[in-house]
Amino acid sequence: MFDYDSELRRYDRRLRDVLGIQAGDHVLDVGCGTGQTTRNAARAASPGTALGIDVSGPMLARARAQAAREGLRTVGFVRADAQHHAFPADHFSLAISRFGTMFFADPVAAFANIGRALRPGSRFVQLVWQAAEHQEWSAAIRAALAGSRPAPAGAAAAFSLSDPDIAASVLTAAGFAAVEFTDVREPVWYGPDAEHACAAVLQLHLATTLLTGLDAASYRHAIDRLRATLDAHDTGDGVWFGSRAWLITARRR
Repeated sequence: MFDYDSELRRYDRRLRDVLGIQAGDHVLDVGCGTGQTTRNAARAASPGTALGIDVSGPMLARARAQAAREGLRTVGFVRADAQHHAFPADHFSLAISRFGTMFFADPVAAFANIGRALRPGSRFVQLVWQAAEHQEWSAAIRAALAGSRPAPAGAAAAFSLSDPDIAASVLTAAGFAAVEFTDVREPVWYGPDAEHACAAVLQLHLATTLLTGLDAASYRHAIDRLRATLDAHDTGDGVWFGSRAWLITARRR
């Protein structure tokens, strides 16, 4: 399974710096993946709680196992879509998300549902990707594996909240106010060297989609281009690509 926690390590620090979690908080982590952000929130909020929600069963299995290993008793995980899940109303004092909110079928409905779970005046703090043209990782992988072929259908979903005007209008329509954006620029990490990075990239949905349907020769050429690209981005301290995100904060009305 792709290690998103390692990839996003720089962004994780930036997110934690602004959360301001207090002892006794009840934190909702939307799109929690393998639960790193949820576990960190639970530790900071103790004796409060943290609940992580995600649609991926395998990721949540890892999240629960790691929480058990760490002996965390104030953390929980639920497999569900945050757009529809029946959260307790007015329960959470903070909602957070690290790149977990870009894929909702109906973002207004999803954010409204999350908002109902928050106490009035509580914050929602999330990281989302800026536009694709600001993502070196996306451009490099696509160029290596696709060449001149068009981007696959659905590739833009990861950037659905990249336009601040659109994101602000969605959050406002969902019942949030005081929406603010901070430009965050950090590199993302794909592995300690090009070989490990290649294995990691090939687990990504983007890579799988771009490689589907290629004949054997075209597949080999694509992998060779990918390895060359990754090797060119090996800094000696791992394979890194530039990226940009929005740190969005809002308050439930």
